[in-house]
Amino acid sequence: MKKETLTVELGERSYPIIIGDGLLQQAGPLLREAGLAPASKLLVVTDENVAPRYLQPLKAALEAAGYAVHSFVIGPGEQSKSLAVYEAVMTEAISAGLDRKSAILALGGGVVGDLAGFVAATYMRGIAFVQVPTTLLAHDSSVGGKVAINHPLGKNLIGAFHQPRLVLYDTSAIRTLPERERAAGFAEVLKHGLIADESFVSWLEANAEKLWQLDSELLSKAICRGCEVKASIVSADETEQNQRALLNLGHTFGHAFEALCEYSRLNHGEAISIGMCLAAKVAERIGVAQDGVYERTRQLLRQYQLPTEWPHALDPKDVLEVMKRDKKAVGGKLALVLPRAIGTVELFARVDEELVLTVMKEEAGA
Repeated sequence: MKKETLTVELGERSYPIIIGDGLLQQAGPLLREAGLAPASKLLVVTDENVAPRYLQPLKAALEAAGYAVHSFVIGPGEQSKSLAVYEAVMTEAISAGLDRKSAILALGGGVVGDLAGFVAATYMRGIAFVQVPTTLLAHDSSVGGKVAINHPLGKNLIGAFHQPRLVLYDTSAIRTLPERERAAGFAEVLKHGLIADESFVSWLEANAEKLWQLDSELLSKAICRGCEVKASIVSADETEQNQRALLNLGHTFGHAFEALCEYSRLNHGEAISIGMCLAAKVAERIGVAQDGVYERTRQLLRQYQLPTEWPHALDPKDVLEVMKRDKKAVGGKLALVLPRAIGTVELFARVDEELVLTVMKEEAGA
């Protein structure tokens, strides 16, 4: 069974990202290799969409390796990244008798990973956790140790940096995704090219049809390259003091869209796809981007069935107000990651709010 292994280099807290088909069946030995002994209990957190397909195979693989496994199933979607669901998972961890040598496993997409990781970061002041992503989108969220829950006033405002002990990426799970979720996952793959690797973008453009059909070899290459870009940036700037902020291309717009849509009408990939288009248009408007960046970005996203048009139910003024609460903002002043070229981005502080609002109004037809 072919698999790829990358390493997020963080000194004593470095950890592997293992990518390949059929890895769930190897979960027990791989957890042992990561230093998680079977003496203490495990808690697998998953959601109602993932549990019927993957929870029992994962539990069986872990139990065969001598682990005692508990599980907790949450509702699907961003609504589960809430204080109420966080408390419910924490109650399960306490009731199950997890101790400081235990681990929490996040089996699912980005929502499950963020929530379960935040529980792990705060249970008994922090225990181990393992990311077991089952979506393409989670190739991004499962790497880097950002864990969080949402607040009604903003996304991911309650959280921590808590690195996983291991990322176990079974790519066979991606083949069961609905097309809308597949597209959402490609948004983050494309983002990694747009921020750091123009040649990767060219490869993604040339291979769009086969990647959309989930060609096994090409898909593994795309995921590996996306993870490499993120791992390199995280290794250089774990807690987002400077360089790591570049991973947020399109996210300041996108997170505002998600919050104003109450985490229901747009998924994360769709929201940041529109956000990356807006970032490119703003960059061209203020003269920091090369000509053609916006159009090439828009066409690339459309190749992967992603939306690029303004979510018309939203008022640009409301979007701007939410954007000003973004974690990159300082003193209430807007900061945006903007492209200079395909594969090159930069964080711009104190971006002219009126210009951003004007661009959003044009897109909204207001």
